[in-house]
Amino acid sequence: MRTRIVAIGLALVVGAALVAGAAEVLKSGPQVGDSLGAFTVVKAAGAPHDGVALGEELCYRCRMGNRPMVLIFAHKTDSALADLVKQVDGVVAKNADKKMGSFVSLLGDKPNDLKAEATKFIAASGVEHVAVVVPEEQPNGPKDYNLDSSADVTVLIYRQGTVVANHALPAGGLTAAAIKSIVADTSKILE
Repeated sequence: MRTRIVAIGLALVVGAALVAGAAEVLKSGPQVGDSLGAFTVVKAAGAPHDGVALGEELCYRCRMGNRPMVLIFAHKTDSALADLVKQVDGVVAKNADKKMGSFVSLLGDKPNDLKAEATKFIAASGVEHVAVVVPEEQPNGPKDYNLDSSADVTVLIYRQGTVVANHALPAGGLTAAAIKSIVADTSKILE
């Protein structure tokens, strides 16, 4: 009888933990339906044909205007981010006629190191259509974007300056399944 009570108690605790975990969805950045504001960046690498020179300081979001875009905020350039960016690069290349674009904003507390990291990242990943920028506001990106510092990666998929999909992922959350979901959501801006 005692074993049965302990088992029931343990099942209730595990069930409660699962429910609590499911309820805690990471929320980072502007949400679906929100408009994206301007923020200043320096273009550090990538997308050589986008009309923006390396080292140029500008509002990249503004320069891209109402185009269908994928904006990725990332705290580190690891193999998972490279996988995501390569797949997004392929989608951008296939949708050049729709003027689709993408850029990665690297976040951290050493902007000069981030610029060097951007160059290495683009060289190693071999992407051609995705720019890598370093925002002026650091270490957590543009203040008005309300990026959660516990989000390792925040992906904003938008069209005409309005978010149509948001993916906020903690460290280790950029899995193959998450990448597949993000890439699938690009169809929302290409309709």
